[in-house]
Amino acid sequence: MEQSQRVVLISGASRGIGAATAREMGRRGYHVVANYRQNADAAAEVVRSIKAAGGSAQAVRADVCDPEQVSAMLDRIRTDRGRIDALVCNANTVNPPFEPLLTLSWDDFIAKVSGELAGAYFLTQSVLRGMAEERRGRIVYVSSTAADSIGTVAAHSTAKAALNTFSRHVAGVAAQYGVVVNTVAFGAVRTDATAGVMTDDLRKFMESRSAFGRLLEADEAARSIAMLADEDFTASVGQVLRVDGGFEVLDRQLHPMVRHFE
Repeated sequence: MEQSQRVVLISGASRGIGAATAREMGRRGYHVVANYRQNADAAAEVVRSIKAAGGSAQAVRADVCDPEQVSAMLDRIRTDRGRIDALVCNANTVNPPFEPLLTLSWDDFIAKVSGELAGAYFLTQSVLRGMAEERRGRIVYVSSTAADSIGTVAAHSTAKAALNTFSRHVAGVAAQYGVVVNTVAFGAVRTDATAGVMTDDLRKFMESRSAFGRLLEADEAARSIAMLADEDFTASVGQVLRVDGGFEVLDRQLHPMVRHFE
């Protein structure tokens, strides 16, 4: 059993931001546990790429919304590696229904909210117990700036806002055990998931509101997560770090009142 190498568990690590984070953490010397629910081939490719770059990794299948599967996954990790030093809650447990509120069904709404919280809850509760015993560790939640949005994203926005609040409660409890908890809220990131729901008009709009004139890349998002997961990052606790390529700043700058006083 390897005891010296730091271990990070990343949920939803077979694609997108999760996969990019797995590769980034591998580059930083962590043993990466790439959790996935369905796509074994994609998860295996993530592990292969980490090992090809000289890192250490393994893929573990588990539905993070199922407490029994979470428990079995953590038992395996602790048997193989001894502990978990960092947890990245990234899994997209339920695809958000992008539908106007007046036609959005309760079942679709609550499925997104419940799924978002279930994955974070079961992982957090199980992993935090071990970290509390060790009196050290890092937990990073992957959220979205959609938590502050209004429009045809009621379920997604509510779910992410709830996740942000949950993370702050966890941070307050975890801090007494030496465990640092923070959340990163991303704006538009170019991944295969966003490509499936983002129209050309929406993409152009998002690009026009970015300080860099483009969407964020998954590798950029991964570096933000890795920063918060690093044991040397101790300056912030219970914060929701907005990573949006300057979208909010530019949006405020374009406000008529701001322009008037320039």
